[in-house]
Amino acid sequence: MLKTLSRPAVKLVERYLPDPYIFVLLLTLIAAAAAIGVERQTPLAVLRFWGDGFWNLLTFSMQMLLVLITGFMLASSPPVQRQLARLAARAGTPARAIVLVTLVSLAASWINWGFGLVVGALFAKELARQIRVDYRLLIASAYSGFVVWHGGLAGSIPLVIATEGHFTADQIGVVPTSETIFSLFNLAIVVALFIVVPLVNRAMLPDEAESVYVDPERLGTSAGEERPVITRPAEHLENSKSLAWLVGIPGLLFLFDHFLLRGGGLNLNIVNFLFLFLAIVLHRTPRRLLDSLHEAIKGGAGIVIQFPFYAGIMAIMVQSGLAQTLSEGFVSIASADTLPFWSFISAGVVNLFVPSGGGQWAVQAPVMLPAAQALGADIPRIAMAVAWGDAWTNLLQPFWALPVLAIAGLKAKDIMGFCLIQLVITGVIIALGLSIIP
Repeated sequence: MLKTLSRPAVKLVERYLPDPYIFVLLLTLIAAAAAIGVERQTPLAVLRFWGDGFWNLLTFSMQMLLVLITGFMLASSPPVQRQLARLAARAGTPARAIVLVTLVSLAASWINWGFGLVVGALFAKELARQIRVDYRLLIASAYSGFVVWHGGLAGSIPLVIATEGHFTADQIGVVPTSETIFSLFNLAIVVALFIVVPLVNRAMLPDEAESVYVDPERLGTSAGEERPVITRPAEHLENSKSLAWLVGIPGLLFLFDHFLLRGGGLNLNIVNFLFLFLAIVLHRTPRRLLDSLHEAIKGGAGIVIQFPFYAGIMAIMVQSGLAQTLSEGFVSIASADTLPFWSFISAGVVNLFVPSGGGQWAVQAPVMLPAAQALGADIPRIAMAVAWGDAWTNLLQPFWALPVLAIAGLKAKDIMGFCLIQLVITGVIIALGLSIIP
């Protein structure tokens, strides 16, 4: 049945889904029109909201770009690539390849979203080199694992509210991760997705006649460790293992000090530091690291050009009152028992315009938290409902697929039809988990 349902979904998306850049331009116009029509803002005011907020996410944008780039460099290092090749060799059949790449992506995304995006895409390419399987579904499966990221170890909302002095601390205090990431309801959702998402991807595997394959030669070869040919003195430094280790090992020692001696935790800067210095050590020479960097940069082009537009959209949504109106609309029909569900749905809608977990919490927390307190709803569950809503509609919002598509050499329309089916199924699972599991 899922195979039958996926056919029209794939054809519909292939025909009508625009490039992600076009998508963000349309969202900008929609947000501006809604701010004028619904919130009665003047065109000049909306223009100022947009322009003044256009560069508000520069720091965050650089952090996101570095997560992608450092994650790519780590995942493309020869030791990691060898392990991916060995794991791919165990798949054997197209069906197993689909299930395996989904599980790898789910596990990696639960650990860290940036690592999950990169590892999933690189592993999918390695599978495509060894197994004849529909390439669109293979990459869609790699991306579908991303749905668990906000319920995992790097989930920005649960980590923010677990941090001393966060911006809503006066309202809710510090909420430990034992009540969010490691709560029973959240772990139940994660386990259910680990079971269902691979099986759904497997069930959508097209027949031979309908499959789209890729020539393995187009994908290049796995990372190797060929001995470089040195023709000038500077290349001795570029290919020096000692130089890489003299810098890379102190970086890892800093992390040892941060985690074990000082009891520090994870944040985006530490994750980037970890990925970068592991990559420096595992690539073994500066030249190999730089070659990987040049490949990684290609996948970051969409982040560079599109994130400012999303910052502008976020400014329109927040300063015009549109985000608050949207959230209040859902809250107004909620009770203490149904507020988690409506928080999840509203977060999914807002995520289409503000695809940033931390940014979305800044938008929705001022609405959701007072409502939860007034209704007597469970605060940690409401926070995780917003987190899951943010992660869920990434299956429809193509922004976060950009790195995966860049690595795979595909377009959003190639994979989003399959993701649309996952959107419906995972939405039901998450909503039930938030609503009925104690």
